[in-house]
Amino acid sequence: MLAALGFCTIGGFLLLTMTRRASVLVALVLTPVIAALVGGHAAETGPMALEGLTKVAPTGIMIAFAVLYFSLMIEAGLFEPLIRAILRVAKGDPVRIAVGTAVLTMCVALDGDGASTFLITVSALLPVYRRIGMSRLVLAGIICLGAGVMNLVPWGGPTARAAAALKLETSDIITPLLPSIAAGIAWVLLASYLIGLRERRRLGALEVPGGGDGSAARDGTAAGDATAVGDGSAAGDATAVGDGSAAEARTAVKGGTAAEHGVTVRNGAAPGNGPGTPLVIARPRTALTVFNLLLTLTLLTCLVLEAMPLPVLFVVAFVVALLVNRPRWEDQQALLERHGNNVVLVTTMIFAAGVFTGVLTGTGMIGEMAEAMVGVIPDSLGGHLPAVVAVTGMPLSLVFTPDAYYFGILPVLSETANAFGTEHAEVARAAVLGQMTTGFPLSPLTAATFILVGMTGVQLGEHQRFIFRWAFGTTLVMTATALLTGAIPL
Repeated sequence: MLAALGFCTIGGFLLLTMTRRASVLVALVLTPVIAALVGGHAAETGPMALEGLTKVAPTGIMIAFAVLYFSLMIEAGLFEPLIRAILRVAKGDPVRIAVGTAVLTMCVALDGDGASTFLITVSALLPVYRRIGMSRLVLAGIICLGAGVMNLVPWGGPTARAAAALKLETSDIITPLLPSIAAGIAWVLLASYLIGLRERRRLGALEVPGGGDGSAARDGTAAGDATAVGDGSAAGDATAVGDGSAAEARTAVKGGTAAEHGVTVRNGAAPGNGPGTPLVIARPRTALTVFNLLLTLTLLTCLVLEAMPLPVLFVVAFVVALLVNRPRWEDQQALLERHGNNVVLVTTMIFAAGVFTGVLTGTGMIGEMAEAMVGVIPDSLGGHLPAVVAVTGMPLSLVFTPDAYYFGILPVLSETANAFGTEHAEVARAAVLGQMTTGFPLSPLTAATFILVGMTGVQLGEHQRFIFRWAFGTTLVMTATALLTGAIPL
């Protein structure tokens, strides 16, 4: 009964979000609460939901202040040199930017923390995508691919959980999978290239009739901002002209004064705030930029070294950055008002996810679902269990939390496979090829997913539909390589 109710709950959530019948926030809260009431857990629903909220509270706090911190850094122009360097190397080509996004993501993801990977890469690359006019779905999708394959690092969550659950060394799991990881990285680069080609064609189709070679559309000067096409973002989000002409300008909108946006105008127009007059400021002061860079590098170092709890690090870093960059009280309040909407959108989804996982875990639905999944495996598949685990791991990321899978399902699967002569390490290797590695940036059961979709401004259902087949392809490529190299038996 509980297993069926759990599958119906997750199926209902996916159906509501992917068909846009309800927002993610509404679906995350209502589906588990209704399921708990139907299952006769009305009295325990409140405490279970509160337990889930308590577990995600540190993540919610961290994300709130991280969004504020990186928003301030973007306004202060910290990422402008990086943006200009990427644009200079990419030469405005969506294919190069897409591949560069994958490379940058995989480098940043070496710390094994999905949340910090999304915070850093989205903050650095979203302005680039806006300026070029590329879809935010492409940004979220490629970051998803890069972070997914790199989540197999030995210090990452899935590998650590698999090793702990089966009492193995992480080297027993990862070392034989090194060729598979290399193949996965190659696939991510190829997928990024193909997605970039498709995006290049889309931007070419946006060329204004009679507008020449389409460079204007590629630079984001098409009417209403090219980023509004195909990625769910609002028209008029940000507009850039980067063709090197005398009219080159970058106009930031959404209100505010020139001092609140990194706006550079070189068209000879007089500065001011009147109607039709471009907002103009000088480039960021060198001393302030150096301070922001040192502060950010210190923050990232402390994050890697875990010098303090992550929420505390971001709270302190934001307060220091705010005091230095916006010393006036009025400017501080203006910044909080300007970015408060983004903070609310991201943190509310994280807390709603806490309710979702808290109720599913507290009612016992997750445990019953795990036993039901194991129970349906026929004995004839016992000898081929590692291959089955590898292929099904990524889709099951949408159904099971990492703790539920690695500590609930994996031990049972491992013991079952062991009865057919399969080693525990082989089952562990199969599991990490997809379960909450390539699948975690799509799963509604991890807070990091909502950081990614919240900061890029895309809908979870759109993100899942867009990138699922590419992410599943990563798992299939790594699984095929693992079978060929003997890391897992057929």
